Amino acid sequence: MVLSRQPRFFLLGSILIWLSLVPAGCRSPESYRTQADDVAADILEQNWEQAVGHPNAGFTIERPQDSLRRRLLLDQHLPMRSGASASSNDDPKIKQWPDAEYAQQSDDQSIDPVANVAQAPMITLDEALIIAASNSRLYQSQKETVFQSALRLDLQRNAFRTTWAGVVDSVFSSNLGASSQTNGFVNQDSLSVSKRFRNGSQFMGLLAVDLAKLLNGSREGSTGIRLDTSLSIPLLRGSGRFIVTEPLTQAQRDVVYSIYTFERFKRTFVVGIASDYLSVLQQLDREQNAVENYKRVVSSTRRARRLADAGRLPEIQVDQSVQDELRARNAWISATQASQRILDGFKITLGLPTDARITLDPTEFDLLLNSDRYARYLAPSDSLSGQQTPSADAPVVLVAPLLSDAGPMEMSQEDAIAIALVNRLDLRVVVGQIIDAQRGVVVAADNLRADITLLGSASLGESRSLGSATLDDAQLRTDRGFYSLLLGIDLPFERTAERNSYRNALIAYEQTIRQLQDVEDGVKFDIRNVLRDMLEARETIRIQAESVRVAQRRVDSTDLFLQAGRAEIRDLLESQNALNTAQDALTNAVVNYRIGELEFQRDLGVLQVADNGLWTEFNPDSYDIDQIRSTLDAHRPASESPNGGPIENDG
Repeated sequence: MVLSRQPRFFLLGSILIWLSLVPAGCRSPESYRTQADDVAADILEQNWEQAVGHPNAGFTIERPQDSLRRRLLLDQHLPMRSGASASSNDDPKIKQWPDAEYAQQSDDQSIDPVANVAQAPMITLDEALIIAASNSRLYQSQKETVFQSALRLDLQRNAFRTTWAGVVDSVFSSNLGASSQTNGFVNQDSLSVSKRFRNGSQFMGLLAVDLAKLLNGSREGSTGIRLDTSLSIPLLRGSGRFIVTEPLTQAQRDVVYSIYTFERFKRTFVVGIASDYLSVLQQLDREQNAVENYKRVVSSTRRARRLADAGRLPEIQVDQSVQDELRARNAWISATQASQRILDGFKITLGLPTDARITLDPTEFDLLLNSDRYARYLAPSDSLSGQQTPSADAPVVLVAPLLSDAGPMEMSQEDAIAIALVNRLDLRVVVGQIIDAQRGVVVAADNLRADITLLGSASLGESRSLGSATLDDAQLRTDRGFYSLLLGIDLPFERTAERNSYRNALIAYEQTIRQLQDVEDGVKFDIRNVLRDMLEARETIRIQAESVRVAQRRVDSTDLFLQAGRAEIRDLLESQNALNTAQDALTNAVVNYRIGELEFQRDLGVLQVADNGLWTEFNPDSYDIDQIRSTLDAHRPASESPNGGPIENDG
């Protein structure tokens, strides 16, 4: 049997359409997920180094399968409400779950620094940073925000890709007429393509192949073929690359903004982790001070009791000592509960179970207190210790803290502000948003123009149905096609909504200007404030170190005077309380200064944080302040008033 030309064409067209549909129809949800991951990874890899100056090719939102949180829950036999408490991999899936491979996530345990968790693992500060980067729920949410911005950019890019679509319909119909019955079927296969160009033009094409076949009577059949194309070209409103690609441009910039925001978040996050870590150790140190103070007061009470029994001390002083012992016991219990409370809060920050048994490395606190950078502040000071005391009537000269005595991170406010203005990523975002608002004004102004559109279309061939099944096969003939050319003009008589949108766009632009001013002033305030805090903490270290020495001497001398009968028990109790207070204040000052150094680097925007959460601290000597000032001066407007002439500004 030899097929005619049109049936052969119908079969060939149907085969091509089916081949185009089969791969898409056979793709699994897993393949779509993998494709989305690859696309987002490519977008972020392309933009990361350009945005912040260093690559981040290892960025992923996949969490390790056997996380520290999961191992703590399982190995320490902690109660769980659901398998999801451990991880999404342990969450039982419903039977309709479409992606069986989703549970097979990354099993990379190299980022987990803690090996044995069955007991109470001791975690160092560096380990806490790594744990937080892989277990913190807040950190994970920030990473997913960056990932989703990349997917939004891909969706905007898709608007300018060539889009194919295929449809296959098979319809059986039966016409029960008064005199006869007509049965038949119609196969309708179509393949369409659409393309939007960046100048605003849109092209659409449709190739449809039909087969109408009668199943009774003459059993005749006919094939239809139809080709429809159209091209739309905007000539005024909505035309031009700048206007048409605005959503794509904004999506591209949003990816960069999300990278800036995440890098800024990482710096804030690790400083917060370090601050919380040191705060826990500080509270543990307070607990230990409370223990030592409690022991001293108990010993003093016992001594007072013996002296009273010997008739050398009034009973009222024994009662005073007992009252102080009760207060010391209460302070010890409160300090113990506070230590447990703040440790539980720190576990939540890390993303670990609250009831997990972990400990923090106390040597981190010892290293901080014994650091060389604080040695000169902890050393005895002649001006504070009371040596070389002048006469009582001599003039009192107050000596202010000197910058020459400052730590390595303490610099002049002017230099620090200049560095921050160049490096703060949140400031880069608001500067970019001003450009976004300007583009929004341009787009809103474009909407005020008239709509002038040139539309051309062509239609060749014919379709078939049961009613035309007895006709000859259709053909694609250019001499029998239908062609049209349309020029549409929509004059801008009614533009109330567009007018208001334009005015709102100008208001939004002014709001971004004020937002920049607000953020810039906030940056300057942050820098000036943290420098003040560091200066205060530095001087507090010096003062409290001397206070501890004085308090210790006071305790020792009062104890000797009490034994000699030249002091009361109240004097000893007061000196012991003063020593405990001074010890707490000293550790608090050291912690505050260290946290101030980290916050200063964070506020400058120069604290480098790796993917695993570890940081590289800022070296003030590595910055050329003159070059930074030149960069800022390049954005300074000319001195001429805006009302007197144009302002030159290359920024």
